[in-house]
Formats: sequence, structure tokens, C-alpha cells
Amino acid sequence: MQLSVKKVPEFCHTYFFQIYIIFTRSHALRGNVYRMLCVPPAGSILRKKMSRSRYKIIEKNKPHFVTCTTIQWLPLFSSPSAARFLLDSLSFFQEHSRMTIYAYVIMENHVHMILSSPRLSKEIGIFKSYTARQIIDFFKERHAHHILQMLHYHKLAHKKDRQYQLWQEGSHPQAIINEEMMLQKIEYIHYNPVKRGYVDAPEHWRYSSARNYAGEEGLLGITRF
Repeated sequence: MQLSVKKVPEFCHTYFFQIYIIFTRSHALRGNVYRMLCVPPAGSILRKKMSRSRYKIIEKNKPHFVTCTTIQWLPLFSSPSAARFLLDSLSFFQEHSRMTIYAYVIMENHVHMILSSPRLSKEIGIFKSYTARQIIDFFKERHAHHILQMLHYHKLAHKKDRQYQLWQEGSHPQAIINEEMMLQKIEYIHYNPVKRGYVDAPEHWRYSSARNYAGEEGLLGITRF
């Protein structure tokens, strides 16, 4: 049996050492090694608490640049089905005039957006809570036990009302104070997958508003700036 080793930086973001996953041609062994390396034993010093975000929404009616990140930077949105839950939820908020979306990008473990709403902080909380339930139920239906095990293990200790945690706390909102900042944030959002080396041009990434700004039809309707 041939073995190879691959570094996976997303999974060791808050660890004190690099985690490596051994990929083999045996799916059974791959799953065992995957769980062994990605889920440290209970009581391990590697388990790290994530503090609450210090960012706050002060000017409620202004557009804000926000970021929602999965727990432990797990690449949960690599699944198109999981990403679809995010798009459907954002579409619902727009259709019911609860949120205006100016730009967005869905990456494998985080989402960047520029949003505005009179109740932005509350609406983001509802968005995260609803999508978390939908995606966790999806993984349960798919019997993705290794993913559920990580979502349970990395759940913050004070969240006693749930078995799993999908999102990190907070959304790091930054108020868009002028046109220059708006354009800079839109470009940053659209070039995320390009900088990661996933595509050559922003509009090649299906899960962003880059196509909308390029005059093409995107997966989600937005309000162009």
C-alpha cells in the first residue's frame, strides 16, 4: 500500500504544530487516520477557546463588510450542497427585504459579504443559526460522522444548548465609510478565490458576485454598487 503525506493548513490553524493527514488507497484506513489526526483526545492542550469578536455594528443603516467563518476553519462548503444552503438563505433575506447584499463570496471555510440592514447584527445571527441547522442536518443525513465529530469536539464549552457548533462566534463587521472603501472591499471579496489559486479570474468562481458585476448572471441576485 502506497502512502503519501499532505499538509492541510486549514485544519491546524490554531494548533501549536502542523497536522498532516496520510492519504492511502484504502478509504477505511483514510477515515481512521483522518479522525485520529484531526480530533485530538479529550483534555488535550490543543483544544483552544475562541474569544468573542470585538467588532460591533454601530451605524446600523450603513453597508458593512462581514466575515462568517466555520469552526476551526473546517472546509465544510467544499460540498456544493452545503454552499447551496447559504445561497438559499441569503436569497430569502433579500426577497423579504430584510437584507441588502452588495457583494459576497463563499469559500470552502468562510464567507465574505457586504450587507446592509436596519437590524444587521440580528439578521446575521439568524442567518448563521438557520444555516448551521440546515447544514448539520445535511451531514447527519449523509452519515458524515467524522465531520460531526469535529463539530462536536470544537464546540465552545459555554454552548451547552447544542451538540454541534458550525460557525465561529462573531462576524467581524466593518462599516463601509466611503466609496473608496466600498470598491476596495468588493475587489477583495471577488479576488479571494484568485489569490487562493482556485481560478484565474474572479468571474470564474461560481460562488461569488463577481459574475453579477461582470454583467453575467450569478447564482444569487445582488444590489450592485
